Amino acid sequence: MKKTILLLSALSLFVPGCSRRGSTATFTQKAVIMSTPAQFRAYGPNTSGAKALADEVFGEWERISGEFNYIDAYSLTSLVNKKAAKEWVPVTDEFMRLLLLALDYSRLTEGAFDITFAPLWPIWKEAASSRKLPAKEAIDKALQRIGSKYVQVDTARKMVRFSQPVQINLGGLLRGYCFERAYKILKERAPAYPVQLRLGGNTLVYGKRPWTYRVQDPLDRTSNLGLFTFEEGVIISSSGQDIFVEIEGKLYSHILDLRTGYPIKDFSTLTIYYPGIEDERFMASTALAVLGREKAFELLGGVKGSAAVWVDGRGRPSVLLNGDSKARWKTEKAILGVLDL
Repeated sequence: MKKTILLLSALSLFVPGCSRRGSTATFTQKAVIMSTPAQFRAYGPNTSGAKALADEVFGEWERISGEFNYIDAYSLTSLVNKKAAKEWVPVTDEFMRLLLLALDYSRLTEGAFDITFAPLWPIWKEAASSRKLPAKEAIDKALQRIGSKYVQVDTARKMVRFSQPVQINLGGLLRGYCFERAYKILKERAPAYPVQLRLGGNTLVYGKRPWTYRVQDPLDRTSNLGLFTFEEGVIISSSGQDIFVEIEGKLYSHILDLRTGYPIKDFSTLTIYYPGIEDERFMASTALAVLGREKAFELLGGVKGSAAVWVDGRGRPSVLLNGDSKARWKTEKAILGVLDL
């Protein structure tokens, strides 16, 4: 199965922007989709048709949210979760493709990334509310009800069933899928002006111009660690620090390692630059984050033109710049005086 880019983002504290005077967007449209801030920006003296294009992109994103959202009682995901433990459930080609990719990620991460994480979520939600660590017994019990191995697929008949009563949540793939669909729309409409799309902390740009993406210091939101500069490409991010909660005097990430049932350790943020959106080797940033810096950088090192910044739990950045990457990384000292617009 071809892996097109599917980006995973939590609510991110990264702020992408453009960095040259006189380069402000001439058309901007905002929305909230999947409980996440979304933004469409067009640049240039003539952005004819930008409103219609933004409406089309956001309309497609709303469709994706409605059809695959875990929370929506009328979504296909909810229908599968309701029936698949008892019978084979027919699904669309689109749903099957997303599901197969999720199962692929689970195998690649040896179960650290898993769409059947539902039993753990209320346990850690309660821990965040009470500021008390959950009992190990509760986590162990929840882990017994988690596992992509229980998700069975019949690709020929386009049907799904569960061998055990699990629940799937494709939310980790949906925001990235929104970008994939948006890129197709932009390519088909071929606007004569550059466009920037944002969904949470992720950014997709269409058309060449001097783009920048700032990475904030996760331990000090008043300062930046540095920024990526590039003319075209995709930035994806996964942030643990932004939704850290303090439990018994210690900060914990919202990103869970499904092998252990506990939040991933020594991690603040992972920001990845890809030169495009049509390569087979793109991976969701959270799927990479759960693997740890060494393994994540090893995999990214094989992706032509990519670059990345990993920030550990103490706010220390590690930078990967592949030799053929067109992105450039500048530290905070090098970007003083640059104006984000």
